[in-house]
Amino acid sequence: KNNESINRIFGSAPGSYGAGLQELISNSNWENNSDLADAYLNWSNYIYDSNNEGTFGRFELENELKSIQLVMHNQDNKEHDILDSDDYYQFQGGISSAIKKISGSMPQIYIGDLSKFRYSKVNKLSYEIDKVVRTRVVNPKWINGMKENGYKGAFEFSATLDYLYGYDATTNLVSDWCYSSIYNSWLCDDNLK
Repeated sequence: KNNESINRIFGSAPGSYGAGLQELISNSNWENNSDLADAYLNWSNYIYDSNNEGTFGRFELENELKSIQLVMHNQDNKEHDILDSDDYYQFQGGISSAIKKISGSMPQIYIGDLSKFRYSKVNKLSYEIDKVVRTRVVNPKWINGMKENGYKGAFEFSATLDYLYGYDATTNLVSDWCYSSIYNSWLCDDNLK
């Protein structure tokens, strides 16, 4: 194949879904960011083009990633935030880790807020993480709402912290403030415990 790839759409193998990071994070089955990068590269190396059939393209994927300097995730609704699902950190954090491994430099990472027509905003991922922690994760209204939902509420606390940690592991953009705020808001609250 030609070294100058024209492929732009890559994903997981036909019939599968994901970026391969959640199992590693959940089971503490990784040692460093390079392990997470490898998982992303192993799961996302199929080329999708007009043939509608994915074809293996690890070389082509790495060739495309080596010159990327910026990663952007666009969010078009306010129903979810980036700590609501593992997909956000797996794909955005995963590709960022892969770029770092291949190019030697972590790309700049942004979130595009497209939820309001003609009022789009772009923020650094670090800002977005801090915003979500302040407005939802340590917000007493959210905490009290989760307390009313029994085991499902407890799951949401756990999942939110897992996804924050996943972003930290893949991007190193979660501030110590986020963890100390969660500790103070959740674990130091005897009523919540």
